[in-house]
Amino acid sequence: MEAQAVHIPDNEHYRELKQFIEANRNVPGPLIQILHRAQKIFGYLPLEVQHFVSRELDVPLAKVFGVVTFYNFFRLDPIGDHIVNLCLGTACHVKGGSDIMKVLEKELGVKVGGTTADRFFTLSTARCFGACGLAPVLMLDEEVHGRLNPQKAIQILRDLKAQAGTDPEAINKEEK
Repeated sequence: MEAQAVHIPDNEHYRELKQFIEANRNVPGPLIQILHRAQKIFGYLPLEVQHFVSRELDVPLAKVFGVVTFYNFFRLDPIGDHIVNLCLGTACHVKGGSDIMKVLEKELGVKVGGTTADRFFTLSTARCFGACGLAPVLMLDEEVHGRLNPQKAIQILRDLKAQAGTDPEAINKEEK
């Protein structure tokens, strides 16, 4: 990565991160712990935040970027307000999980791993939620929804949009 000057805004999020860095600077190997906190604060790890961490810890930006891109729990892109996580483990797959995924991708206008343009939903998958008796299963944030079919899955998302005061029939208007 090429080093370049990046303006770091003076705002509440950066002050909170700086305070966390100061409190953990002398902890052995603080980088991953600090990146976790940065992601919790910002929701993801844009390059500006990586520059900030690099400067505050006095470690090369390439090292910070290497850690962020190596571990799959760090995100370089923003995620939606709500995480739609569909199980594609054996039981869920056999009972139609893949069909539900196709319908969700079409309805949301994104592929797995994508976030809707309005940043309301991020679509992801998992291998098992330990709820095989309810297959196929979808987790919306922390809530498990089981015995799904494509129509039920779409309705769950539309209901959440309606509760949020947005048009439930156009889950992702910007994409459609």
